[in-house]
Amino acid sequence: MTDWLVVYSPSFFYTLVILCALGMLLERSGIATTLALTFKGDVKRETRFLAQYGQSVCTVVLAVLVWRMDRAAAHRWAWLKILVAVSATSVAAFLVKRLLGRVRPGRPSAGKFLGPTLKHANFRESFPSSHSACAVALSVALAVLYPVGAPIFWTLALICAVLRYIMDAHWPSDVLGGIALGYGMAHWVMRI
Repeated sequence: MTDWLVVYSPSFFYTLVILCALGMLLERSGIATTLALTFKGDVKRETRFLAQYGQSVCTVVLAVLVWRMDRAAAHRWAWLKILVAVSATSVAAFLVKRLLGRVRPGRPSAGKFLGPTLKHANFRESFPSSHSACAVALSVALAVLYPVGAPIFWTLALICAVLRYIMDAHWPSDVLGGIALGYGMAHWVMRI
């Protein structure tokens, strides 16, 4: 098992940040970087389900399962760590979105950073991908607690992140930025 699945790796974090920055440069240059696929029927329902990994209901359900099923003394507060890791990541993503105001793909002024606002406007909340950030935060928290399951947790997080791109909700750099944010925040929370 690779260390970055469980243990914080500064080089992995910085690689994500650099890839995010390079992605933004490519996106600004006008190179086609977005992808919009439409799914129907069961595939559509399943992809929507998988894209919710790390979001509020999923996170609460997993925290409750950990609270009820894991009786190890070392994991007494594991459920709370999971909730705090994902919640802190969600708040951080929300603040960055409101501060930068990046326009989502396929919208007028797509890719531009419009600056700070207090108003909710979904079209300008592209960077970072909070779905990707929260999915990775949940996976990091679970991987730290249950290293044997790390490949499964990371697979779910990466599926969620890729789906955010495939569904044309985010630029590739938004997804990479979200992954970096979730990775860093969750490791920070799990250390506290």
